Amino acid sequence: MSDYTKILLDENEMPTQWYNVVPDLPVPPPPQLHPGTMQPATADDFAALFPKALIEQEMSTERYIDIPGEVLDVYRLWRPSPLFRARRLEKLLDTPAKIFYKYEGVSPAGSHKPNTAVPQVYYNALEGIKKLTTETGAGQWGSSLAFACAQFGLECEIWQVAASYNAKPHRRTMMEVWGGKVHPSPSDVTDFGRSLLAENPNHPGSLGIAISEAVSEAVKSDEIRYALGSVLNHVLLHQTIIGEEALLQLAKVGEVPDVLVGCTGGGSNFKLLLVKRHCCNSQKSVKFPTCWSAAPVEAQTLAV
Repeated sequence: MSDYTKILLDENEMPTQWYNVVPDLPVPPPPQLHPGTMQPATADDFAALFPKALIEQEMSTERYIDIPGEVLDVYRLWRPSPLFRARRLEKLLDTPAKIFYKYEGVSPAGSHKPNTAVPQVYYNALEGIKKLTTETGAGQWGSSLAFACAQFGLECEIWQVAASYNAKPHRRTMMEVWGGKVHPSPSDVTDFGRSLLAENPNHPGSLGIAISEAVSEAVKSDEIRYALGSVLNHVLLHQTIIGEEALLQLAKVGEVPDVLVGCTGGGSNFKLLLVKRHCCNSQKSVKFPTCWSAAPVEAQTLAV
């Protein structure tokens, strides 16, 4: 297999468990803090926003968590995703290094975000939730959640940062095609949004404002919950299917990486970090540089 360009897995080779890095950390991660008390948040504190299963995953110390069959069925629409050997880039750089990249653009929404959107919607549907709210910047997360809600029959309401809402109409159309209801944020739907628009009718918005609007809607009813596309433990857990697949694909060509690189913002993309435990079982010393945008924070908030 010396002349391969892409390394593929069959559907029946797709991992059936997510990997939880928490048990393998040298020290436990610090707890999430309640925004009102600034004390460690309890399961009850999360209950107004997330279903029980996701709260359990958020706090789990189990190394592996089974992926439900219904989630695997949706994953199979695009997973396993291909691992490519970047031979032309190697030639251009005139490097002896072998360069591989895991391509998540094959998902219906065009990014890695459906990997967590699908299970989040599934667990909410199991608890009888009728609608999910969320925020989005450029629209990757919003379109992923709208896609996932369409698979399980939930309503989806999305607050998109106003500057991006106006600049990216095609991403908004994608969300709407999957049944999502999209508002520019700040919006005239929430008290907070209306107060900001009263001060500045052309307010460009921010991801923080959009989060606030989505959360304020979610807590209005027991049939509504909120979904988040990065940062939290259960979100990173779901993304480990990428690293688990990559390990199987690299094994097919007898490779163990020397360096794993990923862009790192809220954390959901750098899920290849979570193969560290496996790589370190080899005799290699694997490096894990993270890449953070040098753009101003205001610009970064539009890139989610």
